[in-house]
Amino acid sequence: MQRRLVVEFTKMNGAGNDFIVVDNRFYHFTDKELGDLARHVCPRRRGIGADGILAFAPPEVAGSHFSMRYVNADGSVGTMCANGARCLARYARSTGFTAEPLRMDTDSGPCEVSVPVDTEACVRLFTGPPSDWRPDVRLEWDHPAEISSVHYLWTGTEHVMCFVSDVNSVPVVQWGRQIRLDGVLAPAGANVNFVQVLSAAKLRVRTFEKGVEAETLACGTGALASALAARFLNMVRDDFVTVHMQGGTLDVGITREGGSISRLWLDGPAATVCRGTFEW
Repeated sequence: MQRRLVVEFTKMNGAGNDFIVVDNRFYHFTDKELGDLARHVCPRRRGIGADGILAFAPPEVAGSHFSMRYVNADGSVGTMCANGARCLARYARSTGFTAEPLRMDTDSGPCEVSVPVDTEACVRLFTGPPSDWRPDVRLEWDHPAEISSVHYLWTGTEHVMCFVSDVNSVPVVQWGRQIRLDGVLAPAGANVNFVQVLSAAKLRVRTFEKGVEAETLACGTGALASALAARFLNMVRDDFVTVHMQGGTLDVGITREGGSISRLWLDGPAATVCRGTFEW
């Protein structure tokens, strides 16, 4: 009988968006193997349970400290996961990386992360500016009147923002799946954020994530995209926006130079849940 591989892992979460971290400096899993691994361990009743896998790997760009490979629960590779990036930076700190800030390579580009020594303190992720802003997207689906408007933005991955008056009354999975597969968004599809404006600096957001194909308790790039869309549409009036999600609160900051957005930051929790091993 062939001996099975024993894999060490760390379970982490950022505002309830949860991940299985593997140190790929030692395992050298390929993308295909990471995809197979995600489908094996991410199911919540048959596996460990997570929204995806974070592979911690050596840097690919000079000046970076490490790189992140993010794989969704369905095995597909994601270009960026902002909550995952904050968790992976905290993991890096625990393995002995002492630089401040930490510099990370991702498939959406380089980013920096400020990780306090206090493990209870929030972790701040700095990313580049957004792109591909498309206001007033006309979906093929004749969506319900409860959705007042739909907008598109790229914040490391694809997002649509659907503004509603009461996010808690939205059937997130039903509408999210319908919009995520809409022909206008093909072939990549998009994460679907249902956004309620609470005040001039506060939002409530629920997100249906592609790759997970379900509602997640939080989405970092979704918080960024939602805050930016609300700011572009003058629904919020400040470059600092608090985003309330099902699993917790994330803060979004917009930095400008000469009137243009130069970079974004995302502040929020990044917690270690447990460590262990599994056979594969």
